[in-house]
Amino acid sequence: MPATTSTTKPEFPWWLAAALVLALAAALAIASSDLYAQVFATVAKGIGITIFVTAVAFALASALGLGIALMALSGSQWLRQVARFYVEIIRGVPILVLLFWIAFAGAPAFVAAWNALTAPLQGAGLMGELLVRDVSLLWRAIMALTIGYSAFISEVFRAGIQSVEKGQIEAAKALGLSRAQRFRLIVFPQAIRMILPPLGNDFVAMVKDSSLVSVLGVADITQIGKVYAAGSFRFFETYSIVAYIYLILTVGLSLALRALEQRLRRQHRE
Repeated sequence: MPATTSTTKPEFPWWLAAALVLALAAALAIASSDLYAQVFATVAKGIGITIFVTAVAFALASALGLGIALMALSGSQWLRQVARFYVEIIRGVPILVLLFWIAFAGAPAFVAAWNALTAPLQGAGLMGELLVRDVSLLWRAIMALTIGYSAFISEVFRAGIQSVEKGQIEAAKALGLSRAQRFRLIVFPQAIRMILPPLGNDFVAMVKDSSLVSVLGVADITQIGKVYAAGSFRFFETYSIVAYIYLILTVGLSLALRALEQRLRRQHRE
């Protein structure tokens, strides 16, 4: 008898259907209630800051994480040890603690070091003294998220780069390609397929962790919701709207990233 191949029918995403029903019900409640509409209009003012913080911090963390990953894979033992030290130390500190440390200890230390380095220029009147208040809390929060996530992202890059078969790298060496050319033309295009899914998960996680910047008074979704709830005593309505907005952002991003991952898999099979 000829061999038969069984194909598994894709499972219907009932969870997504339920989530869409809940999202639609929430949207109707917001549209039909003056109170919910007012809360939504107020809290939504923080969406721009949330997206800005997440996008900038993730871009910087990805660049820094790639650099740390390349150090971890370098031929120098000292660079590998420095990269491992950075990753283990940063991953061991909670993001919230790192946020406080960067904001209230790291920023003043940076300002003091900057003023010490530029003292001759300041003395000559070529530039003014940098003050701690000149470093905004928004950028302190961005730098904290950048440093915190770069350690996790570096491990994603490292694992993805190491997943490329060594035989292809050796073949590229035999063709006379330089180390930079091998990475740009051979290694990275193949590694990106392994890197994108966990990198996307880190991006979604950063959207949620960006709410931590509210402890510094940065006017993101959470901070605006906290201020509104404290002034109106509408805690249930306000935090329900805050949760609703974050769910729209994170679930939407997760679905988009999943579609991108499936598309890359299909292209790889073809």
